[in-house]
Parts: sequence; C-alpha cells; structure tokens
Amino acid sequence: MDNMKVAFSHIYKYDLPEGHRFPMMKYELLPEQLLHEGTLTTDDFFHPEPLSDEDILTTHTFEYLNKLKALDLSRKEARAIGFPVRDDLILRGRHIARGTYDCAIHAMQDGVSLNIAGGTHHSFADHGEGFCIFNDIAIAANMLLAQKLVKKVLVIDLDVHQGNGTASIFKERPEVFTLSVHGAKNYPTRKQKSDLDIGLPDGCEDALYMKSLKEHVPTIFDLHQPDLVFYLSGVDILKTDKLGRLDVSRQGCKNRDQYVFELCQRNNVPVAVSMGGGYSDQLRDIIEAHANTFRVAQEMYF
Repeated sequence: MDNMKVAFSHIYKYDLPEGHRFPMMKYELLPEQLLHEGTLTTDDFFHPEPLSDEDILTTHTFEYLNKLKALDLSRKEARAIGFPVRDDLILRGRHIARGTYDCAIHAMQDGVSLNIAGGTHHSFADHGEGFCIFNDIAIAANMLLAQKLVKKVLVIDLDVHQGNGTASIFKERPEVFTLSVHGAKNYPTRKQKSDLDIGLPDGCEDALYMKSLKEHVPTIFDLHQPDLVFYLSGVDILKTDKLGRLDVSRQGCKNRDQYVFELCQRNNVPVAVSMGGGYSDQLRDIIEAHANTFRVAQEMYF
C-alpha cells in the first residue's frame, strides 16, 4: 500500500495580517505534530504547484480574477474577505486550491488524501468572503468534471459555518450534491441553499450531532451515488471553539471523522479532505482535533 498523500507547501505558512496569525499557526504546527508522533513521515507530504488562471476560471469569473491579480478590490470587497488582499495571499490560495485538486487525484488511487489547508467554502464565483479568496473544493470538483475524471461529486461540508459559496457555485449543477451541516445561527447570516442544509442549534452536543449525520448522510450516498467525496472537516464544531457555538467534544469530532470515512469505505468512494476552520482559544485543541482526522485516516486506510 502506498503512503498517505498529504498536500503541504511552505507557502501555506505565509504570514497573515495581525489578528489572523494565531489560528493560522496550525498550518505550520500541524505537520510538525504529525511528524513528531509518527502518524506521517516526510515521504507522505507532497508540495502542490499553484493553480493556473485557466484552472481558476473553471469556477471563478474573469472579472474577479482580474481584480485579484491587479489588487483592485474595492474597500467593500476586501472587507468581505476579512483581510487586506496581497499578492502573497493570492499565491497561497493558488497553491492550497491546487493541493485539493491533487488530493482528489491521489484519493482516486489510494482511497483517501488530505490537504493540510483548504476548505475555503465562503468564496463565491465572483467574490470572496469570510477569509476565503478561492473556493478550493469547487475548483477541484469543476476541474475533475471538465476532465471527465468523475461524473458525480458529493461535498460533505461539516465546518460549523454554512458553505455558502460552494452552495451558490453548484446551485444549478445536479452532478454535484452539496451537503452542509452547520450552526443554524452562525455565520453567514444570509445563507445560500445547499442541496441539503442541516442547521444545528446552539449548544449541540455529540449525540445530536451524530444523530443528524446518521439520519441523512447514508441516504445521500444511496441516491446520488458519487464517484468522489470532498470532505470539509472543520474543527470549529468543538465546545472550545470561540466562534462555533456548538458543544461537540474532541472525541465527538474524531467520531465524526471516523463515520465519514466509514461511509466512504462502505460505498467504495474515494475521499479528498480539506481542513476548514478551527478557532479554539488553546492552540493545542485546534491541533489535536485536526491531527485526529489524519490519525483516523492513517489507521483506517493504510
């Protein structure tokens, strides 16, 4: 069996504006933790190249891409993204989105592949929001569909925030089924319509969270019969998360990952994983929860 393929580039660690650095430190510390404990070796990592303009235009508009390249976003457009857009951050987004596409290719060979970053699901075709410039999962799905490498795709978005950009991009694309399980009262205030939205109440604990997944997700596999799953494994569902508003334990988050992988294996569907959000006050809570996703994948697939 091949090693697990994990997308990671030094450019993932680029400095972000003050106020965003703490949660973004995970992109540097998570690989170090996985190497230190022996879950991964250096041979498991690959370094994605940046996306070309042609790749980006499978999903994003020409006007939006040109604004980014010229650093010509209006103050309102930049405010929606959440930080001043810079050349290095745009390049970072190109590498991360290419990493998600590469993970999908590896997953189709090995069953699973994971991106240390990604899950930028608030990016729409024509604008960015919520710290998301390019929509990595949407771009990867559109590239694979255009290349006829897949016919049907399932997006399982379990970040605590609704995947509004992804839902909008695929709202008229029946070959892509979008599932978003999120905090009903959390960001974004104006939600888009996914193929299936499951809004969870504030304070939702492990039992209700897993019950919601088990009631709906297996049926989606049966009805949609995807060739590939993109799994957004955000850990901002944790009780410790300062933005999440749910009360899922770290073990509950790990059980969630295991359940998604079990469904993919049971249905013989490869899965490409993007990390998504995590904003606990203690960095170790973020790193441990994300590391569990890799630990479970390594244990179940390799």
